[in-house]
Amino acid sequence: MTKTFAPDSVGLVTPFTVQFDEPLDLACGRTLSNYELVVETYGTLNANKSNAILICHALSGNHHAAGFHSEDDRKPGWWDGYIGPGKAIDTNKFFIVSLNNLGGCSGSTGPRSINPDTGKPWGADFPKLRVRDWVHSQARLADSLGINQWAAVIGGSLGGMQAMRWALEYPSRVRNCVVIASAMKLSAQNIAFNETARQAIISDPEFHNGNYLDHNTYPKNGLAIARMIGHITYLSDDVMGEKFGRDLRSGSFDQGLDELVEFQVESYLRYQGDSFSKNFDANTYILMTRALDYFDLAREYGDDAAAAFRRAQCDFYVASFTTDWRFPIERSREIVDALISAQKNVSYTEVESPYGHDAFLLPNEHYCESFSRYLAGIDTE
Repeated sequence: MTKTFAPDSVGLVTPFTVQFDEPLDLACGRTLSNYELVVETYGTLNANKSNAILICHALSGNHHAAGFHSEDDRKPGWWDGYIGPGKAIDTNKFFIVSLNNLGGCSGSTGPRSINPDTGKPWGADFPKLRVRDWVHSQARLADSLGINQWAAVIGGSLGGMQAMRWALEYPSRVRNCVVIASAMKLSAQNIAFNETARQAIISDPEFHNGNYLDHNTYPKNGLAIARMIGHITYLSDDVMGEKFGRDLRSGSFDQGLDELVEFQVESYLRYQGDSFSKNFDANTYILMTRALDYFDLAREYGDDAAAAFRRAQCDFYVASFTTDWRFPIERSREIVDALISAQKNVSYTEVESPYGHDAFLLPNEHYCESFSRYLAGIDTE
């Protein structure tokens, strides 16, 4: 029996791979002689190629942002609630491009790919990347699709950093920049969380200095702990308390047993960590968290954010969430203040949500209404 999809779903989607043979010079000083990017698209590109939107994913995201890969899929893409016919990112109006970033582990060239110089997986020798490297590779992707200018570049968290970098690196190629739950640079606390997660991976005996594939293994425990650390920071205290409280798996303390007491929250985190460790590459995790750490939009502009944004030619939409303590509303307000100082058009919304940093991925009436209204106002002619 053929599965019936909801009217606002993009339905079945098929990713495809784009090969790039022109060398890409990276910020670290190294060069990739060639590379591949895995891509999904939703909607139809108009005759003028003026209705295209680029979706930039966050740390653990990938190209699969909406729809289903097969009729047996239980879960749709990671931003399915906001991409589709009649949704905020409306496929009746826009042509949406979503990719797995360079260095990723969902098919694009990354640490698990074969190094053409050795015939073995890149592993720890894969070049260090910066956000601007992703943006430059995305610009080449746009070229390959015949898209000279994006109607909008949209991203949440690390994706929002890419969107801002787009506005500075290719100002004439972006009409709207949408920055959700992001920041112009990480706080020291954020960098500390990322380093703690990396150390969990690096200290795993199965890490083998990043060359675990040569040993036919992977740092399962370290990667699981890294995910647990990250997941805790993505949720709010209220949600953790409401969802788990201090409930025990067994419902009571079993005195005299040798097993450690397991709270529901412990069981949940262990499940999340174990699931993540099976599906995500440890070297990619290290690479992407370091790109997060090093991102600083205003560094090369004398630490003057307004001076940085004066390069931009696009309009901006910025959104933040009240319980997001990983990327708090103060960081989004800094972006907005800098944009105003740079005399840029900016729309800003602060969304009441109990769901912490994960709120930008979840249904929310205020967020959806504001987001939809902004995108509906974009001219695609």
